[in-house]
Amino acid sequence: MPELPDVEVYVKALRRFVAGRRLRSVRLQSPFLLRSVTPSLDETVGLTVVSIRRMGKRIVMALEGDYFLVLHLMIAGRLRWKKPGTAVPRRWGLAAFDFENGTLLFTEAGSRKRASLHVVQGEKALREHDPGGLEILDSNFSQFDRVLRSENHTLKRALTDPSLFSGVGNAYSDEILHAAGLSPLQRTANLTEEQSRRLFEACRKTLSAWTERLLADTGDRFPEKVTAFRAGMTVHGRYRQPCPVCSTPIQRIVYADSESNYCPQCQTEGRLLADRVLSQLLRQDWPKTWEDLEKRRSSSSAKEDE
Repeated sequence: MPELPDVEVYVKALRRFVAGRRLRSVRLQSPFLLRSVTPSLDETVGLTVVSIRRMGKRIVMALEGDYFLVLHLMIAGRLRWKKPGTAVPRRWGLAAFDFENGTLLFTEAGSRKRASLHVVQGEKALREHDPGGLEILDSNFSQFDRVLRSENHTLKRALTDPSLFSGVGNAYSDEILHAAGLSPLQRTANLTEEQSRRLFEACRKTLSAWTERLLADTGDRFPEKVTAFRAGMTVHGRYRQPCPVCSTPIQRIVYADSESNYCPQCQTEGRLLADRVLSQLLRQDWPKTWEDLEKRRSSSSAKEDE
C-alpha cells in the first residue's frame, strides 16, 4: 500500500501536472470504484483543479465550487500519467481523468478491487474521510508520546493504526522500528520515555529521508514505480537476507495478508518472535533464537539432500 512518502510524491507530481487545469471528462471503467452517490461525479466535470493535498494515505483533489475527489489507492491502486485520451486498460483500469494536457489513469492490479473514489462537497464532508491520525512530521515529541500511549497496542499495530498516526503502513513501520531498535511486539504501555523518544526520532528521520529520496528519484517526471518493496530498505521485504547493520538474517511474523520484518539482533536481543505459520508447523519445537532456527533449517536441508 502506498504510504506517506509515496503519496507525497504523487501529490507533488499532481500539483505540477493538473493543478490549475480544467477537468474535461471522467471515464469510469469500474462501477466498484465510485463509493459515493451525492454529489454526482458528473458535477465535477468542467471544474478547475484548485489544489492537491494528502489526507493520511488518501489523495484529495480540490476543485472549484468546494468539490473534492478523494482517492484511496489501498494496496494495489496506482496513478499513471498518459497522453490525452489514452484508453482505460480493460483488465486493471478503474477510471480516467481527462485534462487538456494529459490523462490521469487510476489503475489497480489483481482481482480484489479495494481502491476507492469518493466525491464530496464542503470541508465538513471531507473531514468525514479523515481517519484523524497524528501527522508525525508536523508534531512534537509530547504530542507523539501522548497518542502512542493512548491505547495499549504493540508498536507495529500502533504505528499502522490510521486513527493514531497518519500515513504509516506496513513497509515504513518495519523500517522505523528497525531504526529505533525496538521489537514490533513491544507494548506501548511498557515503553520507557527514552524508547518513545527513539521511536519518535526514527519516525521523523525515516519518513523524511524516504520522501526526499523518492522525490529526488522522480524528479520532474510522474512517478511510475510506486511499490512497498524498494532497494535500500533495511528490513522490509528482506526476509532471510542479512541485516545491513549486523548481518543477522532478517526474520518475519506472518499474519493475515501481511507480514512484519525485523532483525533479531538489532531489535529483540536475539530472541525469535513466534510466527503463526512456523509455529503451527513446529509447535513445541519452536526455536527460541534465530541461530536455533538457522540450525534447524540447515539440518532439514541436509536430510533432504541425503
